Amino acid sequence: MEKNKTAALREQILRASGVNPKKCMRCGKCSGTCPAYDEMEYHPHQFVYMVETGNIEPLLHSESVYKCLSCFACVERCPRGVEPAKLIEALCAAVTRPQGANHMTPDDIPALLDEDLPQQAIVSALRKYMK
Repeated sequence: MEKNKTAALREQILRASGVNPKKCMRCGKCSGTCPAYDEMEYHPHQFVYMVETGNIEPLLHSESVYKCLSCFACVERCPRGVEPAKLIEALCAAVTRPQGANHMTPDDIPALLDEDLPQQAIVSALRKYMK
C-alpha cells in the first residue's frame, strides 16, 4: 500500500476509534487479559503499536482483526486508558467496509448454530462483520 493511503487509513482509524495510541507504554496488560490471545497473530498491544507507527499493512491481511471478541477486557485492564478494542474495531470496520469484504452473511448463520452458543453471540457477530 502506498504511503499516502496508509497515512490516510491510519488517520481514519484513529478518528473513528478516538484512541490515542501514543499513550500506550507497551506493558502488555491488555494482551495478558485477552481471552482470544492464543487465537491472534497480533495481540492488542501490538495492534496499538502498529497503528501508532503506521505499520498497518500487515494488520489489513491478518485474521487477528476478526478474532477480537469485543469484550473490552483489554480496555478495562489498560492503566493508561488506551482502549485497544476500539482501535481493533475501527480497523475491522475499515477492512470490511469495501463492498464484498464482509466476513459473514445471514446465510452463514445456520452453520454456526450450536446449543451451547448464545444467540446474542451470533447476532453480535453478524452486526460486527456486516459493517
